[in-house]
This record gives sequence, structure tokens and C-alpha cells, in this order.
Amino acid sequence: MKNRLFSLLGILLTGAVSAQPANVAADYVRQHFQKSEYLIPMRDGTKLHTAVYVPKDASETQKYPIMMQRTCYSVAPYGADQYPAKLGPSTTLMQDGYIFVYQDVRGRYLSEGVWTNMTPNLPDPAPVAASRKKAKTAPATAAGSPDESSDTYDTIEWLLKNIKYNNGRVGQWGISYPGFYTVAGAVDAHPALKASSPQAPVSDFFFDDFHHNGTFIQAYIFTYPVFGIQHPKPTTENWFVPAMFNDNIRDGYQWQYDLGPLKNMDKYYKDNFYWQETVNHPNYDEFWQKRNILPHLKNVKHAVMTVGGWFDAEDLYGPLNVYKTLEKNNAGTYNTLVMGPFGHGRWSAETGHTLHSNVYFGDSIATFYQRNIEAKFFNHFLKGAGDGKTGLPEAYLFDTGQKTWKTFAK
Repeated sequence: MKNRLFSLLGILLTGAVSAQPANVAADYVRQHFQKSEYLIPMRDGTKLHTAVYVPKDASETQKYPIMMQRTCYSVAPYGADQYPAKLGPSTTLMQDGYIFVYQDVRGRYLSEGVWTNMTPNLPDPAPVAASRKKAKTAPATAAGSPDESSDTYDTIEWLLKNIKYNNGRVGQWGISYPGFYTVAGAVDAHPALKASSPQAPVSDFFFDDFHHNGTFIQAYIFTYPVFGIQHPKPTTENWFVPAMFNDNIRDGYQWQYDLGPLKNMDKYYKDNFYWQETVNHPNYDEFWQKRNILPHLKNVKHAVMTVGGWFDAEDLYGPLNVYKTLEKNNAGTYNTLVMGPFGHGRWSAETGHTLHSNVYFGDSIATFYQRNIEAKFFNHFLKGAGDGKTGLPEAYLFDTGQKTWKTFAK
């Protein structure tokens, strides 16, 4: 039952089953990529575990762009000789050829540091803001303390200098919580960052996930150990086993019904810092407001393609508001929106028949998205002209009534 609940947690929180150990399907990755692992120092000295997969045919005459994902959900499998079943957001992009980079964020798995939920963005005040590069590479100061933006910047800077045969262009993507890291990394971005695709991104925890439009989502009770326990030291293992798993739960609904008032959760979570933060901040106060990344989406110069699903029960607020805010604050920036007939992150894997519950929308819709939308976007900005003439519309929206994609110029 414990393993089954962990699997369900993985699907709920990331939109897909978490990284799988190497198997037969991993032969392609092993045959075509060389894996290396690094501890990349951030500007405050904290080292973040990073796995890098370089195409084996990379050379001075065959250089590749970097595609990066930063995550709190583990970059397993660990070990330079251990390979995952696939790389990148799709098989199409994996086979197109990129240098793929995965990083454990602060305080998670093999990375050093202290874990923070939805790390507040700390923009550098003037005059530091006039030179973000100077701020990002200088020692940590009160004016330039590390956040997800600076960690992304520092990682890109290190990669460009230390990973051979990169073409100087970087892209990033992530689904769900990694979608938040993608959005945060687009703020005060490194000049080599040319394309970002936040997918089902969390933008504000008071309106996504734990609170939908401010209403607490009780189903998330089981997830608090994932987010409210610090790892004692860098580790490859999960350290956050929920205490209630000892109750031998057979029916999650019945267990919560029998729990009674939510104050009874202190029996399990009195030492869970994120549960205590949730209890202590029931309203949209400064604690939540400073974790909202949307107000910081200004002066974004590189291309952004935000992706979501109409039937996403976790993060529907995020993608719509990330796109809307970028559009409002960044005139002239390449900014597009894609919304498909999907649940949470389900565009990342083909299911054949595309269904939500018992409603059928068509076949191979995820594959269409991956090949005709996502691959076009990244290949254009990371390998092609990069001039914005992608052939893609301002918005690619799936009409769930007519069961077809529609394009919009604005």
C-alpha cells in the first residue's frame, strides 16, 4: 500500500510517474548520450547536484544547445553509469539532439542547502539591477541573495563554461512544480537563455494546488511530508515517508472522513513546517503574496511558450495567468499559449486514445503537440534562426466541443 500511495503522489504532484530506473527502453539514451554528474557551486557557495547528458557525436563541428530542467522531485537515476528511460520533454526532442541537464534544487536529494516552498523572488535593487550579470556572479549579499532566478543564472553560466560542445543557447522546461522553476528562471534571465516552456506551472500556491482560489484542498493532506520536511543531508533516497502510512490506510476518503477537524492533523504534522505555515496563514497574507512569481514577470526578453490542460485539476490557474501576465508586461516578447484536452501534464506522454474520464477527444493528440508545437518552438529558438518566425500562432487551443485544435493570432 505504501508503494502504491507513493506512486499516486508522484502522479498527482508531477503530472507523470517519477523517474524510472534504467531498463530496456534506456538503451537509446545509453547508446547516444554520455552522462556526467556535477556539484555546481552557486554564488553563495551552495552546491547543487546536476546530471548532464551530452550526445556522443558532439564535437567542435557538431555542437548542441542545452535543455535544462530544475526540479524538487529528484533527478534519478543517480550515478554516472545509470541512465533514465528517456530524456527531455519528448522522444522527438531527445532524438533531435540536445545536451540535457537535470538539477536537484536547493535542499532536495543530492543538492546542498535549505529547501523552501515557492522560493520568494528577490530582485536586485538599483543600481545592482542595471547589471544582473554582476549581481549573479558576485558573492551573496543582502542586495543579491540567492533565489531560483539566481540559481538558474549561475547554473547556466557554469554549464556554458564547463560543458564542451554547447552552441551557446539554452532552453528550459518543467511540468507542475518544475514549471514554477521554469517561470522563476525566466526572471532576470541569463542572456544565453533563449527559450522557456513552463508547463502546468505553479505560479501562486494560494490559487493553485494547495488552495484553489483560496479554498484549501483537503486531498493534498497526504502530500505535506513531501514539502514540509527538510532532508537531513544530501541523499538519493526519499526521506519524507508520511507518518499516517503506519495507519495501514486502505481508503483515503474514509481515513480523512474519520480524521474529523483538520486540527487533528497535528497528531501527524506537528513538526511539519509546511503544514504549520499553512495553518498559520489561512488568508492571502504577505507569506503567500511574496511567493507569487507573477508580479516579477517583467523585462522577459527571451521566447516563452506556456502549456496547460483544460482538465488539469492541479494547475489551471498557473498557465493562464503566466501567459496573461507575460503578455501584459512584456511588449514585443515572443509569448505563446498552448492549452490541450489534458489532465495534469498528460501532454508529456502519448496514451493513444486521448480521454478525460469517459470523454474521447481523438487519437495521438500528445504526439501532435510534441512534434508540431513543442519541437518547432525549441528547435527554432535553440537551433534555428531564432527570429520568432516559428510558423506557430499566438495561441494553440483545443476546442473540446468540436474536438479539434484551433489557432488564434491574438
